[in-house]
Amino acid sequence: VITASNMAFGTYTGIVLNGTAILSVTCTNTTPYTVGLNPGLGTGPVATVTTRHMMVAGAGALNYALYQDPARATNWGNTPNTDTPASANGTGSAVAITVYGQVPAGQYVTPGAYTDTITATVNF
Repeated sequence: VITASNMAFGTYTGIVLNGTAILSVTCTNTTPYTVGLNPGLGTGPVATVTTRHMMVAGAGALNYALYQDPARATNWGNTPNTDTPASANGTGSAVAITVYGQVPAGQYVTPGAYTDTITATVNF
């Protein structure tokens, strides 16, 4: 079982914005698992796990990235044991996992409410 909170970056003014979200993962006791995050729904250019795009209706993209660590140094992708956090063992109870996000500085975008949807996958 996996649930997630929304990540909100706030109002983008051209400076770096950081955000966090919490994934809650429940796996059977002692079952090893990893959690992957897909590229999202961003288009034009197509989003990847290293460059995701939040979109606004009819007008462009705002780049952002998702990371495994609070320093925002290690990308969080969707390939188990390659760009996902290290394998963990299920406890039978919900385990909270923090996702760290960042919108880089210096993007000139159309004003609006930018959104994206990320699919988290538990691999076991």
